[in-house]
Amino acid sequence: MTDPTTLRALAHPLRLDLIELLGTIGPATAAACARHLGVSQASASFHLRQLEAYGFAERAPATGDRRERPWRVTDIEQSWSSTDSGAAAQALEQVFVEREAARILAWSTATDEPEEWRRASFLGGATVPMTPEELADVGAQLSEVLAPYVARLGDPAAAPDGARFVRVLLAGTPLPHLDPDPTSNEVRHDRDPDD
Repeated sequence: MTDPTTLRALAHPLRLDLIELLGTIGPATAAACARHLGVSQASASFHLRQLEAYGFAERAPATGDRRERPWRVTDIEQSWSSTDSGAAAQALEQVFVEREAARILAWSTATDEPEEWRRASFLGGATVPMTPEELADVGAQLSEVLAPYVARLGDPAAAPDGARFVRVLLAGTPLPHLDPDPTSNEVRHDRDPDD
């Protein structure tokens, strides 16, 4: 996605939640989406119509009950480029990162999760020197590792017993304050390390 209007339309936490929900559970009515997400049916319905207007969601085939009008996503994966879309993409990225950070914090403070899931979950990072080409390659390799699990979204029966939906966040972000000083072999320290 590069169209600023489309990016702005997606830069809403509930719309991101709806896309994710429909991508994981499959077609669902606005009422079902509202129950899953703890919002009003009117709110879910409004935001589903907005997603439809911008091509992210559409009406699913009827279920046989004329009162039920299910929705589905048009594509399981969305991507955007902040370099091509300026402020609109930056707004979407901010909503996306804040949403993901809130989920990570909620998991890290949860006390009622089974021990096997607490042991299996992970949170970490590494600060390493890379070229732009190497960073792009790492991103491609990580996506390749996840591809068989993403494929399960199209076939729910392919998930093994005991599987839960797990959010895996991928990010590779350069740290300018650690870039080498071009006039020496030293690392720049142009930022307060406590910032």
